Amino acid sequence: MNKSELIEAVAEKSKITKKKAEDVVNLIFDSMTNAMAKGERIEIRGLGSFVVKEYKSYTGRNPRTGDSIQVSPKRLPFFKVGKELKDRVDGSAGASTPTPPQSTDGSTDTGGQSF
Repeated sequence: MNKSELIEAVAEKSKITKKKAEDVVNLIFDSMTNAMAKGERIEIRGLGSFVVKEYKSYTGRNPRTGDSIQVSPKRLPFFKVGKELKDRVDGSAGASTPTPPQSTDGSTDTGGQSF
């Protein structure tokens, strides 16, 4: 799903115009971005949390030339998935994988095919 699909879904679900839905989605994203720029943590129950990880400066290597370079300290956003989302995604993946039928003796019935 991309941003425009999210806007359409919000507009459809809440029965508002696409313009109003776009304003709502942009307000949410802008608020999250501003909070993270200030170093704040964002937690959305059932989804996960967004945190800012701080990395110290270090000596790296230019892959093209092989020269050593000094990499400056940086702050990067990081998303940590919540248990509820993890379980929901994992559960839906397992549900789509068909399990072979079992015979009466407990062995797997391959329908006469050998693998």
